[in-house]
Amino acid sequence: MTEAPPSPWRLRDFRVLFAAGALSHLGSNAGYVAIPLLAVTTLGAGPGQAGALAALSTAAFLLIGLPAGAWVDRLPGRRVLVTADAARAVLFASIPVAWWLGVLSLPQLYAVVLLNGCATVFFDVGSQSVLPQLIGRERLVSANAALVSLMAGANVAGRGAGGFLVQLFTAPLAILGGAVAYLASAVGLMGIGRRHTPAVGSAGRRRLRAEVAEGLRHVLGSRELRALAFTATLANLGAQMINAMLPVLFIRELRLPAGALGTYWAAGGLGILLGASLARRLAARLGHGRTLGLAGLWFAPAGLAVALVGDGPWLWVAGAGWLAAMTKTGIDNVLGVTLRQHLTPDPLLGRMNATFRFLLTGALAIGAALGGLVGQVAGVRTAVWAGAICLAGAFLPVFCSPVRTLRELPVATSPPHRASAAPATEA
Repeated sequence: MTEAPPSPWRLRDFRVLFAAGALSHLGSNAGYVAIPLLAVTTLGAGPGQAGALAALSTAAFLLIGLPAGAWVDRLPGRRVLVTADAARAVLFASIPVAWWLGVLSLPQLYAVVLLNGCATVFFDVGSQSVLPQLIGRERLVSANAALVSLMAGANVAGRGAGGFLVQLFTAPLAILGGAVAYLASAVGLMGIGRRHTPAVGSAGRRRLRAEVAEGLRHVLGSRELRALAFTATLANLGAQMINAMLPVLFIRELRLPAGALGTYWAAGGLGILLGASLARRLAARLGHGRTLGLAGLWFAPAGLAVALVGDGPWLWVAGAGWLAAMTKTGIDNVLGVTLRQHLTPDPLLGRMNATFRFLLTGALAIGAALGGLVGQVAGVRTAVWAGAICLAGAFLPVFCSPVRTLRELPVATSPPHRASAAPATEA
């Protein structure tokens, strides 16, 4: 009987990272709800301007996602995370200040969400890249399960809380609350041990383009990483095509209340929570890669039920399909992220994570645009069906790859810690 891996919760640095992640998610969800509402209610933004705000919030991953990975590999992880959260705190705080002074404008909101997205790129890539160095690779499955559960819980409860804060305190004050959360996260992250340094010793002497290309070759040249990337990209593409059309479908065609749409989206968050909680147990019983393949076969086809959304019982059928599809996403977010961390040496972690973020977030932007185009030309239902088909078949790249045969996590291709680093401390 194999010995259970040590718990990441015994490590102070992981507890600090987790608490900071909770605060960052609080800030992000406050902005997700409050900034569009502020644009519409205070600045009179129309559909096109609200859409531009949403597009700019993810544009940073396409603009700087790949070079950000190379930059992260050059810099101390703690410095990247603290700077990113401090920048987001300042950006968010500028909105209520401008509102109080009577000079708030849509161009400022555009600038804030774009620059906030740039800081988020560095925080997301940096946090995933520093994790193996903080806790050791043997703890990654447990740590990623905890972090994915945190993200899913924030998506379920955080946006509802954001709406409540807007209703109770007005949008500018809710955004100020998000700024305070980011600032508290930055202060907390300063408690991470100073010993965690860049894994790349000579990166500063190499050309940025060469480093980015090395990261792309690492991901696209590996059959396992390539399959993980294509599966997640297809899932994001299909899910975003659906999500882009659901407000129109729920409100205009089905005449359902806004609360029904919120509840439907919350079911997806619950699915991610369920998948994250199942991931470790399934991997222990079936094997790591086999679980990734079989979970797709079991859960992903249920995404087709989303396209059946309608009045009465069909709303519940669609909700159950969305719950099942997102359960598969929760499993992938734990086991897929852990596998790609194990398949990547420390000097390439930042660039590997940035490559994945570039592909996955790019799929969100393309999915939203494609869903809108198909919905405009062929109808909303057609767009939802196209997204559902894509979501249901997204598991095939992993199912047809060597990932499906992996029972154990591969041995790390480089030591998880630098030779000069002190061992992780347990509290």
